[in-house]
Amino acid sequence: MKLLLRLIILPAITGIIIAAGILFFFPSQLDSTTNGVLSQQNGPVSYAAAVNKAAPAVVNIYTSKVVQQQTHPLFNDPFFKQFFGQRNEPKRQRMQSSLGSGVIISSDGYLLTNNHVVANSDEIIVALKDGRESYARIIGTDPETDLAVLKIDIEDLPTITLTSSDTANIGDVVLAIGNPFGVGQTVTMGIVSATGRNQLGLTTFEDFIQTDAAINPGNSGGALINAYGNLIGINTAIFSKSGGSQGIGFAIPSVLANQIMEEIVHYGSVTRGWLGIETQSMTPDLAQSLGLDDVMGLLIAGVYSQGPADKAGIKPGDILLEVGGDKVISDLQAMGKITQTKPGESINITVLRNGEKKIIKAIVSKRESQQH
Repeated sequence: MKLLLRLIILPAITGIIIAAGILFFFPSQLDSTTNGVLSQQNGPVSYAAAVNKAAPAVVNIYTSKVVQQQTHPLFNDPFFKQFFGQRNEPKRQRMQSSLGSGVIISSDGYLLTNNHVVANSDEIIVALKDGRESYARIIGTDPETDLAVLKIDIEDLPTITLTSSDTANIGDVVLAIGNPFGVGQTVTMGIVSATGRNQLGLTTFEDFIQTDAAINPGNSGGALINAYGNLIGINTAIFSKSGGSQGIGFAIPSVLANQIMEEIVHYGSVTRGWLGIETQSMTPDLAQSLGLDDVMGLLIAGVYSQGPADKAGIKPGDILLEVGGDKVISDLQAMGKITQTKPGESINITVLRNGEKKIIKAIVSKRESQQH
């Protein structure tokens, strides 16, 4: 009996002593378990380091322009004009102000913002987080992506660290930094909700990062950063019925924004290639009506008369299979390949016509910018 008690009681007492020792000497171990299950927390509990890294390079932009106020209709009436005369017709002007955000990209003063933030402005003032201010001049704009490059002349400028937006994955934590409603620099947090968003009708060339980080009026042109404080996008637009954030915001990917900025800085504008075709996405019903066994490529729905495609022999009804040796995956990808080709250069276009593949060489011309 004594032996049995010794075999049961001694191990129990030993276990109690060991457990008490762990609780006394290693109390932090208790926090890593919940109901016996190890915590699965992998991310930080604060993103202050990321914000402190990026925020100094995010600026507030204040713009103003002179607008003519409409005079009373009587002053435009020919009958009454004979009494007032042109010299007595009142000229009324007022200043119209707006606000937005921007991101300092280089230490020599180049910054990115949205074209719609600075379009038609007579005066642009950039305010840094540290309180310094400067007048800015427009180096160039690209309405087709809604980007603009500004230049300020201030010493010791903070700059943001760019990272490839191609590394952004759905579910990644992101933070939006900007000046919503003019209240001052504000940070909001969310995740990457989607990538490659297009056909939204916002710009000509759309390849947006979608996020649920709150973006409001005034955030336009500000930074979308990852959890490490690196720029992955320029905040551009929101989808909203009320005018405020509803959890659907869009940012221009950093890869595209940086490419546009480099072209504007070096050449003053963005030059894109153009073939002069209109395409339509293939659907199973459309493929069946065309007698195709597979949904592939794009239907060339229209060809501009005397355009590069027309001169090369591309015809409406052709199925676009390859552009420059790359298989066509989407209209966005195909258009991107064409626009990246310099005017005057040739590009091979593979089409399917009457069941037969044809490789056609076309000379790309310059695309004229479309204003929005």
